[in-house]
Amino acid sequence: MSATSWTNPKIVVVAGPTAAGKSALALAIAEEFGGVIINADSQQRWADLRVLTARPSVADEARVPHKLFGDLKADETGSAAEWALKAAAEIKSATAQNKLPILVGGTGLYFRALLEGLSDMPAVPAAVRAAAKKLRDEIGPEAFHARLKERDPEIAARIAPADTQRTLRAWEVIEATGTPLSVWQKSPGTPQLVARAFNILVLPPRDDLYGACDARFAAMIENGALAEVQALRDRGVDLTKGIGKALGVPQIAAALAGDSSLKEAAGLAQTATRQYAKRQMTWFRNQFNAHLTINKKHSEILLSEIFIKVREYS
Repeated sequence: MSATSWTNPKIVVVAGPTAAGKSALALAIAEEFGGVIINADSQQRWADLRVLTARPSVADEARVPHKLFGDLKADETGSAAEWALKAAAEIKSATAQNKLPILVGGTGLYFRALLEGLSDMPAVPAAVRAAAKKLRDEIGPEAFHARLKERDPEIAARIAPADTQRTLRAWEVIEATGTPLSVWQKSPGTPQLVARAFNILVLPPRDDLYGACDARFAAMIENGALAEVQALRDRGVDLTKGIGKALGVPQIAAALAGDSSLKEAAGLAQTATRQYAKRQMTWFRNQFNAHLTINKKHSEILLSEIFIKVREYS
């Protein structure tokens, strides 16, 4: 991937874990500065899951331009590299219109792909992928994760045993290249653009964040999340991959199929969401260079100060 050739623009990045309050802050900044909000959250790219991924409401989207929300169909699979290409194009377009690009989301790898670049690791042969899946199926996710931990403890510490896609990916990379994924990820890459990024990290206290995760999922159930998953099932969408891995989809699908009660499904989905938020918090604390870290409790009080810092940053 080659970097864009246009002059490095000023952008604002609003990052943090799920349910932290990023969207509201990004919207306030966009309205203050005449900005364009660009989605940097892998979950919110699914067009069919507006409710279940907590995408901005139609009313909020009408207040300022929103880009790359719901840009993936149910049968499509996005990647960090593909998103970075799209995001760079949206930043260029916003800058050309003298609008402030505001990236908001919780997918750390997206930010890295855009602003730092990803290492150019070789493609994994199909035979290696098939062998990895067969091994995991045979020994189970816990044992497979334990073996991964022996070979790449750093990456294993960031991946839950139940995360099929990421554990398999980490194993496949070692098998195909002889080098752990954690090492590849530290290799220098070519960013999609060079930008003057003002990085804001929204990081509420853990208990507050977990409470927000639970409350938000309960609200999703009340506001149409079941209908979204049922619509996918009615269309025969394969929920074993891609969109089927989105937070809440596996649990709701199980309830709709009669394999669990809705109460059990909600509890499992809330647990999965809290675990996801915990991994995000760890990533952002350790790998995100924040110029400003704020707590959700007092973000509104600090809004005028945030505006000053955004205005002065260059």
